[in-house]
Amino acid sequence: MKLVRYHYKNEENYGVLDKQNVLCLPTLAKLSKINLPQEFSDFIADPDSLGILEKLLRTVPLSHFRAASIPVDDISLLAPIRFPPKIIGLGWNYLDHASEVKMKVPEEPVIFIKPHTTIIGPSQKIVKPPFVKELDYEGELAIVVGKTAKNVPVEEAGKYIFGYTILNDVSARDFQFKDGQWTKGKSFDTFAPTGPCITTCDEIPDAKNLHIYTWVNGELRQSGTTKDMVFDVNQIIYHLSRFMTLEPCDIIATGTPSGVGMAMKPQVWLKDGDVVRIEIEGIGVLENVVEEK
Repeated sequence: MKLVRYHYKNEENYGVLDKQNVLCLPTLAKLSKINLPQEFSDFIADPDSLGILEKLLRTVPLSHFRAASIPVDDISLLAPIRFPPKIIGLGWNYLDHASEVKMKVPEEPVIFIKPHTTIIGPSQKIVKPPFVKELDYEGELAIVVGKTAKNVPVEEAGKYIFGYTILNDVSARDFQFKDGQWTKGKSFDTFAPTGPCITTCDEIPDAKNLHIYTWVNGELRQSGTTKDMVFDVNQIIYHLSRFMTLEPCDIIATGTPSGVGMAMKPQVWLKDGDVVRIEIEGIGVLENVVEEK
């Protein structure tokens, strides 16, 4: 399933997305006299919610479907998770990206943390402060954690993944490399566009071979596949859960393939009005415009 958080008639809600409609899940549950959480984050954290929903979708009357459906054109998609407990990013996790920036392939995941104030949703503006001169994009597959994970074996890691979304790890390179650590350059407000949905694991049985594309103003910049990851999604869960407890609704950005602006010759930085479009098969398209202010 593709699950979304959205805004409709001055109300925030969540539901199942298809090409033409969003099925509002709290409304559907109420009509069917079934208990589902009112908040999407609570739905993700509840280990029983997906099973209840799958059963509901198999048995619900057509009249309830119609009453709970909203045309896609009438809603505004929001970031799937507005306040994730943690946003964890991986660096140099694609062989081709490590090569293009002349970095040694890491023996363990290189990680950094982004604050939740970086989160924006589809079509929202990436804000470029005037003093940032080297603004860059990174199209990434992002893991959404479904349940608390600590010391998880690689072979068990899939059980802790709720689904996947797209994240643009926007980076101010002039600040990222200025003081020897990355937090500042990764943490500006609006520097983590996410969405458009969370695709549940049953629709992405193999996250190890998904194509990722990034366009800037219609020009294809990144064309990669997750099979080139240094650490795949299960290995990432294993490594991270060894030293930190992963929690429901944590977002893990799994790294970016080659083609970032920093590695172009000459380097090309994002500027006011640029449109960044990221597509990952099985998930959809995330598009945002850069605004300098």
